[in-house]
Amino acid sequence: MPVTVTNQSTPLGTKIVQDTAATNAAVDNSTGGSGSLYMVEVDNSGYSTAVYFKLADTADATVGTTAATMVFYCPASTKRSYVFPEGIAFTRFSHWCVIGAAEANTDPPTTPPTVRYVTS
Repeated sequence: MPVTVTNQSTPLGTKIVQDTAATNAAVDNSTGGSGSLYMVEVDNSGYSTAVYFKLADTADATVGTTAATMVFYCPASTKRSYVFPEGIAFTRFSHWCVIGAAEANTDPPTTPPTVRYVTS
């Protein structure tokens, strides 16, 4: 999976996690440690069906079994950003993307969206 993590220099002290092909395969421990979540962006502009980007506060996730801590809905053919100015504390993040909101859903998007999230 094409996932990149970019460390930002001071004074930001943040990481940008980018997955250019978010699918139903969990990316485990993408942040490599604890911190705060400040922003999630789901770019689903190239796909004609809505997607659900899921983040779980765990270092090891199983799609369809692990309960997501947060679920971000992105309609078809759009880009959505979710911002948390105060930050949301987490221990470790794993993520995946499916086409259904239900916890048991494991259906992958036909055209995977690009997802970015900013942490400290």
